[in-house]
Amino acid sequence: MNQLVDPKLLEILVCPLTKVPLRYDGEKQELLSDAAALAYPVRDGIPIMLIDEARKMDDSEIKK
Repeated sequence: MNQLVDPKLLEILVCPLTKVPLRYDGEKQELLSDAAALAYPVRDGIPIMLIDEARKMDDSEIKK
């Protein structure tokens, strides 16, 4: 079951590694850091902002 992340929370979240804003991919339930090329999972509507939990993004996924 996909749960939405609170839009107000998305406005303040940044990548813990680069401190830049994140993009939300609701389909994959991930927060994307183009600067770090990392995708942080969202589980049950809760962003998991741990670098160790993040997935490395492919070059094709990164917006430049």
